[in-house]
Amino acid sequence: MSERIIKTVSELIQPILSKRNLELVDIEYVKESSDWFLRVYLDKAGGIDLTECSLVSELLSEELDKQDLIKGAYYLEVSSPGAERPLKNEEDFRNHIEHNVYVTLYAPIDGEKEYEGILKSFEDNNIVIEYKVKTRVKQVSIPYKKIAKARLAVTF
Repeated sequence: MSERIIKTVSELIQPILSKRNLELVDIEYVKESSDWFLRVYLDKAGGIDLTECSLVSELLSEELDKQDLIKGAYYLEVSSPGAERPLKNEEDFRNHIEHNVYVTLYAPIDGEKEYEGILKSFEDNNIVIEYKVKTRVKQVSIPYKKIAKARLAVTF
């Protein structure tokens, strides 16, 4: 059921986002304790502000009410994905070359299932991350299909 709701919400929100040059980053429909949450994460070049999130929330809420998609009570949250936004598809990786990333893998590569470093490239369905081990700089090539999760990583 969650997958159907996510797919339908994704279709409903596209016209709203297109008019405002916004990007859909992710949608979650999850139960926490006894409450259901529909979370929509948006972004755009230069970042998204609270005013835009509120406007999209209102417009999406109207569409959801018209469709009567979700039976029962739920909370709708529309927000930015934050500084450590997830990288969900190939385009996200291509758009974040030379950014710091954190990646977890389904299976180890060179004995490791987690890497954090600079995303150097995305070619031939492989990403290359440059990372440090003590004072040495290394690179690892990771097949895209082995990535379980990935996100931008904030460094200080």
